[in-house]
Amino acid sequence: MLNQQTSIQKINNCRFTPRRDILKPEMAESLQSATGNTDPRILRSRRMLMESLAKLLTKKEFEDISIQEIADEATLNRATFYLHYPDKNALLQAMTGTRFRDLIERRGISFTDCTGALRAIALGVCDYLAESTSCPAQLARIPLERSIIPVVEDMFKEGISRHALAPGIDAGLLAATGAWAVFGAARRWFQTPDRIPAEEMAAKIETMVGPVILSGY
Repeated sequence: MLNQQTSIQKINNCRFTPRRDILKPEMAESLQSATGNTDPRILRSRRMLMESLAKLLTKKEFEDISIQEIADEATLNRATFYLHYPDKNALLQAMTGTRFRDLIERRGISFTDCTGALRAIALGVCDYLAESTSCPAQLARIPLERSIIPVVEDMFKEGISRHALAPGIDAGLLAATGAWAVFGAARRWFQTPDRIPAEEMAAKIETMVGPVILSGY
């Protein structure tokens, strides 16, 4: 756990660049799906904290941002911050996870089979990585996989549940394998100099990961 917290704090050289048009009140639905909480006061406080962190990240490095600064920017007190998150790393993780869910929901992406849907999911992951940081080298220090993979895995699980699986195939393991494969390929793409267009990479991921998913049917 200490290594994970240290890695997420070592955001230097390049800044984490959040999309300013995402962290808006319309995020309530994504926040609700991500947290399972429907209390509007709780959702509002968490949204305010995410917006605060997003704003501060445009001004300074993550490791230089204090919890007090986040609370002050959100016009909340420090105690309120700790009611929602144990530390700023948890807030960053929640913010990135909500942003990815919001991207997927805005695009209306779901996984029912491997025709087109898998490519759309892969493109969503590629676009999210490109939106989340302006520096590919940062990706190794920001554990975005904890935000992206669970969402993709849940989408695969839902799609897989609509089909009869081959004997001995575990649906959860198949979904996890597909999700990690999509994320791993997308991350490798983003960290590659002179990378090909995201749409082209999404098609490649579909070609590689599609047979893995279909092998379970």
